[in-house]
Amino acid sequence: MPAKLFDLDRQRRDAVLNAALKEFSLQGYDNASTNVIAKEAGISKSLMFHYVSSKQELFLIAYDYFAGLMKKEYFELMNYDEKDIFNKLRQSYLLQIKLFEKYPWISELSKLTRATHSAEINKELENRAHNEHLNCYPKLFDKVDKTKFRKGLAIEKCKQIIFWSNIGFTNQLLEDIRNSDINTLNSEVLIKKIDEYFDELRKLFYTSHHE
Repeated sequence: MPAKLFDLDRQRRDAVLNAALKEFSLQGYDNASTNVIAKEAGISKSLMFHYVSSKQELFLIAYDYFAGLMKKEYFELMNYDEKDIFNKLRQSYLLQIKLFEKYPWISELSKLTRATHSAEINKELENRAHNEHLNCYPKLFDKVDKTKFRKGLAIEKCKQIIFWSNIGFTNQLLEDIRNSDINTLNSEVLIKKIDEYFDELRKLFYTSHHE
């Protein structure tokens, strides 16, 4: 990975990377504007291009950086052997919150894998796709302890309902995080919301409210 961008102080580097991830995930590579990225990062475009040679390089640096973070700070730390579906999902949220606090658009990383009009970018993405798995949901809903569910429930349908609910709840949390000042974001409040959410889901699906 080109290292020149990482010569910047951490705060400014993170500002550029966050702005790049936001713009590329929202607009796609082809329509993303380096003007918008520089403005969002609070840096002049000329200075930004002193540290990256092109839009393409910035895209790939952002992709590799955030994919590496997800692997190190999320996928490798998750205990997928946990059998209680709600405990496993809670663990997932706690790990993600740590990332979201610094990188609020990292949840959109998978959108960077969309095909582009650039054959070179598509080739780079294809090369990376063989070694990376940006979607953890299949593992999260695997190896579930079915004995905890109330009798008569269709477990696979329940898992689907929990999955849909989880998406909506995650989107709400992300909106709260993105609308908050990072310096004043209270992770304890978020965790309290998460615990209350899973308490209600346990009441709905489990034979007992107790774990």
